[in-house]
Amino acid sequence: MRSLRKFLIIVALAIATSVAIAWAWRTISPVTPPLPKPTTSGTPLIGGPFTLVATNGEVVSEKTYLGKWALLFFGYTFCPDVCPTTLNNMTVALEKLGSDAVKIQPMFITIDPARDTRDVLSEYLKSFDSRILGLTGTQAQIDRVVKEYRIYVAQQKSGTDDRDYLVSHSGYLYLMSPTGKFVSVIQGSEDGEAIASWLRKEISRSRQ
Repeated sequence: MRSLRKFLIIVALAIATSVAIAWAWRTISPVTPPLPKPTTSGTPLIGGPFTLVATNGEVVSEKTYLGKWALLFFGYTFCPDVCPTTLNNMTVALEKLGSDAVKIQPMFITIDPARDTRDVLSEYLKSFDSRILGLTGTQAQIDRVVKEYRIYVAQQKSGTDDRDYLVSHSGYLYLMSPTGKFVSVIQGSEDGEAIASWLRKEISRSRQ
C-alpha cells in the first residue's frame, strides 16, 4: 500500500512538472506568424495596390513590373541576421537561375522607412545582387503594403534612443505572378539552390 501511494505521488509530481514546463515554453517562446497560404479562387487575400519609391528615384506601383514574376522580401537594413541572410540567399538563387532570372524582378521592401531612406537602401543593397530593387516610402505607404501582404511586423524598443530599435518581422519570400496574383511563399532562410528550384517549379507550373 505504501509503495502504491509513493508511486502515485511520483506520477502526480511528473504530471505537474510536465504541465509547468509546457506552460513556460508557451510563455517564453517567440510567436511565429503563420505561413500565408495561396488562394485558389476568388480575390487573392495577399497582395494589393501600393505606391513606393525605388532607390533610383522611380515611383513604383504593383503594376510597374506586370509581365514579370515579382519576388518580394520585406525587411530593413538594421536587421542583424534574417535580412542579410535572406538577401544573400536571393543573390545566390538569381545566379543559379542563369538566363531564367530575367523573368523575375526581385524587390526588397523596407518595413522601417524612418531609417531606410533611398540612400541608405541603395548603399545597403550594394552588398547583394544588383538586380534586387530597394523600395521605401512614407510610413503610411509602408503600413499599407504591410497590411496588403499580411506581413508580421513588431517594433521592439531597446532604450531611450528613438532610432535604436529592432523589428521582428516575417521572413518569407513572396512570389507574385506576371499578372500580379499571389502564387506562393518560401522561407528566406532556405539556401539559394532551394529558392532557385522553388522558383523554377512555380514558373513551370504556371505554364501547364
